[in-house]
Amino acid sequence: MCVIEDHTLFAESLQIALELKGHEVRRVPLPADLHQATSLLPAVMKHQPHVLLLDLDLGNADGSRLIEPVARAGTAVVVLTGSSDRARWGQCLRLGARKVMVKTSPLNEILATIRLIGEGRPVMPVQEREELVRHWQEERAAVSELQDRLNRLTAREAEVLGQLMDGRQVRQIAEESVVSEATVRTQVKSILAKLEVTSQIGAVGLAHHAGWVAPISS
Repeated sequence: MCVIEDHTLFAESLQIALELKGHEVRRVPLPADLHQATSLLPAVMKHQPHVLLLDLDLGNADGSRLIEPVARAGTAVVVLTGSSDRARWGQCLRLGARKVMVKTSPLNEILATIRLIGEGRPVMPVQEREELVRHWQEERAAVSELQDRLNRLTAREAEVLGQLMDGRQVRQIAEESVVSEATVRTQVKSILAKLEVTSQIGAVGLAHHAGWVAPISS
């Protein structure tokens, strides 16, 4: 069994608890500059674990990127996360995770899941799994719709939205762009209309929710 977790105390405690129950546990070391979770794949495959206990938030890296290739190699992936985002849980299941559990789950529940996997038995009710995957599908559709709205922006409007996301005020944007405040306010008004929101805060929140990244100014 392998454990990938960036909180040392939790990882060590989990390892000790599992070893006391007779499991052989290997922790995959995480480099300080980890940015791509998939770079850990060779280390995981080296051990060919039957089960991988995986955290999702590995510093700057997204642990969910490991789920599909690890599951495809025949390892059962159990996600242990501090996230309560049900859509994110559904994404993990869609990628091939056998189960998603919060880190505060009782040790006995984790042990029971590992035991069921070893016995080749289901570890989640079908209805619960389908509901979580549906959450992810609905969230993905909603984000796609938000991205469609963002694609309506002109290059200049996208630049202004990016500046708003950086915390700049209309006055600052006007000064930096060497245009009048009235011009920037007109651009902001157009942004709000295209994004179908009523405030600058709403526009910034929508962009963040959609995972939108402002274009780099030339």
